[in-house]
Amino acid sequence: MSKKIAVVTGGTGGIGTAICRRLSDDGYSVVAASTNQEKAQAWKESEKAAGYDFVTVKIDVGDFDSCQEGCKHIAETMGPIAILVNNAGITRDGFMKKMSWDQWHQVLQTNLDSVFNMSKACLDNMLEMKFGRIVNISSINGQKGQMGQTNYCNGYDYED
Repeated sequence: MSKKIAVVTGGTGGIGTAICRRLSDDGYSVVAASTNQEKAQAWKESEKAAGYDFVTVKIDVGDFDSCQEGCKHIAETMGPIAILVNNAGITRDGFMKKMSWDQWHQVLQTNLDSVFNMSKACLDNMLEMKFGRIVNISSINGQKGQMGQTNYCNGYDYED
């Protein structure tokens, strides 16, 4: 039997790397989804030197169609996705008073819409397999807001 497939969004970052390594150590074939393929390639080479063999796939988690296509590609080339870790996240810090709509939208699209986009792309195969796990990672700032991060954690936002 082949290894189960795990996909980690934001897998090439600090927390994402730790998640990828743990899943690999636990016997999963791990795919790191990333929009920045240059960074992903450098990360992949660095991880190979550390003894890990990860696959990287370009997926824009904020774009529904990109998620559908990326997950379909993974399923066709590696097998159905059994584990999805929604870990991708960005910040575009700034006070609400000075924040642009683009700064607001980019964060919500990457940090929130991505959970729906990726989960929806994986769910049918998980149901068909009668197995699947979706893990959503969030920031501690979801419990306690930070100044200047209204779009990230809806915390306090004021300026002197």
